[in-house]
Amino acid sequence: MKTIQADLMDALKEIINIGVGKAAGTLNNLLNKHIILEVPKVTLISLDELGHTFSFMQGSTISAVRLKFSGAISGLSSLVFPPESAAKLVDMLAGEVPHSDDLDAIKAGALSEVGNIMLNAVMASFGDVLDSRLLYSIPNYIEGNISAVFNYDIKRTTPLISATTKFIVEEQCIYGEIILLLEIGAFEVISTAVASKLEI
Repeated sequence: MKTIQADLMDALKEIINIGVGKAAGTLNNLLNKHIILEVPKVTLISLDELGHTFSFMQGSTISAVRLKFSGAISGLSSLVFPPESAAKLVDMLAGEVPHSDDLDAIKAGALSEVGNIMLNAVMASFGDVLDSRLLYSIPNYIEGNISAVFNYDIKRTTPLISATTKFIVEEQCIYGEIILLLEIGAFEVISTAVASKLEI
């Protein structure tokens, strides 16, 4: 059982890394900047554990791009940034923008575009493993506390897939978290598909 769990975690990391690698290529072409994306860590946690695991989610405003998906599996994928990382990434992508009435719109637009590319690529990678095309909603940008960002109707003890993502842009590092909230049965579908491909 321990070997199966280890193999599953390795497979999840590989699936996400494939998606993130494709997203990096798209972002490089779109923004004409050399962007390196890495996923050094993938973990399974519950919704209740998010705030304890990631200190930046405790009682502060976080920035997130959310994308609902459905098909062989259904749920909500999110790309979440601490405030300082969100601001730094926007400055890198859109250029330093002086404070103005349009600042929030520029920030939301830039992060939504990055989140859309990242999350679509990652979920497409899962679709490849499942041999099924997943359907996506229009990305939704939100700022707020952890309760506002993850106000999704799942049990708070349901396993979430968390993938720490490191953006390296012009020699600067920015961190975010890809969080996949899976509806009932979705995790079992992924586990079965992975086990089948690994023949475990």
